[in-house]
Amino acid sequence: MEDLSSDKAVPREMRALLTGERLKLRETERAVTPFGGLAVFVEYLNRVDLIGELRRRMPVQYRSRNQIDPSSTLVCFLVSVLAGAAWLRGDKALHAVLGVQRFPTDDTICNLFRRFTMGHVQRLFEPLKCWEMERLPLRNDDYSLDLDSTVFERYGEQEGSLKGHNPRKHGRPSHHPLLAVLAEAHFVLHGWLRSGNCGTSRGVVEFLEEALALWQQRQKIRLVRADSGFFDDKLLTFLEQRCLPYIVVTRLTQWVKREAQRIQQWSAVDDDYAVGEFQLRLHNWKAARRFVVVRERIREKRNSVGRKLIDVPGYTFRIFVTSSTASPLEIWREYNRRADMENRIEELKNDLAADGFCLKQFFATEAAFRAILLLFNLLVEFQRAAGLPGYQQPATLRAQVLTCGAILGRASRHVVLHLSKSWGGLARRIPLLDSILNWQIPISPKLESELIT
Repeated sequence: MEDLSSDKAVPREMRALLTGERLKLRETERAVTPFGGLAVFVEYLNRVDLIGELRRRMPVQYRSRNQIDPSSTLVCFLVSVLAGAAWLRGDKALHAVLGVQRFPTDDTICNLFRRFTMGHVQRLFEPLKCWEMERLPLRNDDYSLDLDSTVFERYGEQEGSLKGHNPRKHGRPSHHPLLAVLAEAHFVLHGWLRSGNCGTSRGVVEFLEEALALWQQRQKIRLVRADSGFFDDKLLTFLEQRCLPYIVVTRLTQWVKREAQRIQQWSAVDDDYAVGEFQLRLHNWKAARRFVVVRERIREKRNSVGRKLIDVPGYTFRIFVTSSTASPLEIWREYNRRADMENRIEELKNDLAADGFCLKQFFATEAAFRAILLLFNLLVEFQRAAGLPGYQQPATLRAQVLTCGAILGRASRHVVLHLSKSWGGLARRIPLLDSILNWQIPISPKLESELIT
């Protein structure tokens, strides 16, 4: 039975706003947390031994005995991002769940990231990526790989924060990250933080080389998909040399539009859509490539996705370049599945604030960015381990699983965390804990990648 003697009455009362009922105000010395549900996620981290892997790989070490272990600091940063809260230093109940004596301050976390160089980033996060991929489930239909970039708006002066393409705030300095996602697993295979003045496809071949080196042919990549920013002969040639089928949205140049206007044979999909194709060799290309065209009839009450061609009124057009031999209709349907890539970017930015952590040094900022990508992948795997039905975005997990009022107490010599029944309590979370404890961790052959420093 809990000892309530520490709860002291405060000589103060108030009235409920709507009913006017008298309420007494009390204070308690017991630790209270709104994040009691994080205990489920912590149990998953224990199962995969995250802290052990971090301690084996952490390139930054402190000599002072008074310093907080850098691996513990990084875990506390991940928990702060996941909870969406920056005031966890006073949450003693959560400290007990994490097993930390001192929760690092914002300055401590920033000082850790400031110690990261380019070599440190690679020596920590590339082995961690391989460690994550060891537990990816195998698929009978293989994986498709989606490429995309986004814009992180910046304020102030930071390394790499330069003026470039910024669709929301023209002229605002930014960083321009590049991402590769395994679509069926919702898994971020690789990520680069780039300067804001980079074009979309700048460095994409080198980026893909790194991503494929990490992947190490664990399973076949059945298709690579990308938008018009990646319509580049160097990328397409690289994919063809690697025998990787691709579908890339075509940039509508004068020559491409002219060939699209010449198509005579259209296959009707329905009353509004039709598909066609043509072969074209553009300037500096060594050979012709296949182009698939989707034609959509313009309607008054519906916005069309494609672009208008002046010489063909009444229709909009979307054009893809592809090495696939599938029918034009299947090419279109396959590319439409790439739309989920935008959801991953929005979740990273809106749910995990991936664009909100910026330090003066470029590689410190990249270390924080790569840490959030690590957290995102851990959340995806957590859902598989907990047996949750379907994919849930991080904000949904935070609201339905991780947020739960709880009080820290003791029973004999044991620390006890009392979860609030009104937030679902143990009834909602015991099945998740059981699934995690009984989870058969899939282990694929461990392939060590060669790190470039």
